[in-house]
This record gives sequence, C-alpha cells and structure tokens, in this order.
Amino acid sequence: MMITNILFKKYILMYFVIINFITFIVFALDKICAIKKKWRYKEVSLLGLCLFGGAIGGFLAMHLFRHKTKKKVFVIGVPLMIIIQLVIVMWFIK
Repeated sequence: MMITNILFKKYILMYFVIINFITFIVFALDKICAIKKKWRYKEVSLLGLCLFGGAIGGFLAMHLFRHKTKKKVFVIGVPLMIIIQLVIVMWFIK
C-alpha cells in the first residue's frame, strides 16, 4: 500500500511537470507565430492546456514572452487555475 501511494504521488508530480513544460513550449510557439504573422494556436487550446495542469507553464510563458498579457481571460484565469492546481496537488500529496 505504501509503495503504491508513493508511485501515485510520483506520477502525479511527473504529469504536472510534463504538462507545464508542454504548455510553456506551446505558448512560446504561439508567440513566435504571432510575430511572424503565421498560423496560431486557438486561445481555447492554450487555456485548455492551462486547465489540465499547465497553468504554471502558461503563466511563466505569458510573462517571459509578454504573450496574452492583455487578455483578461488569461490574466485572471491562469493565476486562478494555478491556485486551484496547487490545492489539488497538495491534497494528493497529503
């Protein structure tokens, strides 16, 4: 039982690391495409990545690349998702 619990926590944390990395990369690619005036990711896709665990990666990319920082849904939604996800992770870790 103890080993299963430890593995479960490990996989949850690994999931959050991977989804945040992917979200960060997608935000960066979207910014590059915006600069080059090429095909872009839909905002709902960016928000979906944040919703499913990538909010920290999205937040970091938003501020590092100055991307989507004027859109209220991102400015308010992404930090709110971070808080919710931190609560969920803390609940799983306990």
